[in-house]
Amino acid sequence: MGKIIAIVNQKGGVGKTTTSINLSASLGVLGKKVLMIDLDPQGNATTGVGVDKKGIDNSIYEVLTLKSDIKDAIIKTKSVNLDVIPAYLNLAGVEMELIELERKYRDTDQKINRVMRLKDELSKVKDNYDFILIDCPPSLGILTTNALAAADSVLIPVQCEYYALEGIMQLINTIMLAQRKVNPNLDIEGVLLTMLSVNTNLGLEVISSIKEFFKERVYDTIIPRLIKLAEAPSHGKTILDYDPRGKGTRAYINLAKEVIERNGTKE
Repeated sequence: MGKIIAIVNQKGGVGKTTTSINLSASLGVLGKKVLMIDLDPQGNATTGVGVDKKGIDNSIYEVLTLKSDIKDAIIKTKSVNLDVIPAYLNLAGVEMELIELERKYRDTDQKINRVMRLKDELSKVKDNYDFILIDCPPSLGILTTNALAAADSVLIPVQCEYYALEGIMQLINTIMLAQRKVNPNLDIEGVLLTMLSVNTNLGLEVISSIKEFFKERVYDTIIPRLIKLAEAPSHGKTILDYDPRGKGTRAYINLAKEVIERNGTKE
């Protein structure tokens, strides 16, 4: 049975999608079968693994709104052991459709809960994968709520910058609310420090503050700020394909090893 990990931070630009893409690819290279769910209407995780949005027939939008079977939306990527369910801009209007869907099925045997839609769908394919990673949008709306309801745990990327902890308490409160309301078993998988500029006192201070706050939840691996990590998605490639011997690839492979180790399986 696959471990479902939601990659969440309501702040944009913290390396969330970069982590979703490259952690998924790294887990695949280490022999794990991985499904990545692009839950962001921008669809950057989709293009970041080389999927052309123009050629998509079924996306996570069609799956959530009962227009497509989840198995028909899964696309095999060029990366080893990595499948993706893509997203594009029509996902932005899904909240109103889910409310309407819930109302439509209210008096039928097949009741629909708009917050549990993703969980209901992932239950159909969960056993086919070792890990399912969800790239969440930079907000705490209905899509992220669906991810928190479906996930076993949450991975939080935190940028090594002055305002790193700003908004983290809001996110923690949202996770606790999800635990109380929709998913009592939701756990924090880990906290990932990202975009560390080399040899900056500020970066070291942030690392110290984050570790003091989250303790052993913080991964040993820190993702450096690298031009190649920023460039890779525009070429439709993971960092493993774009810069196989670079620091970014080594960092994400090390992170994948930590994730595997924390989950008690060997690569």
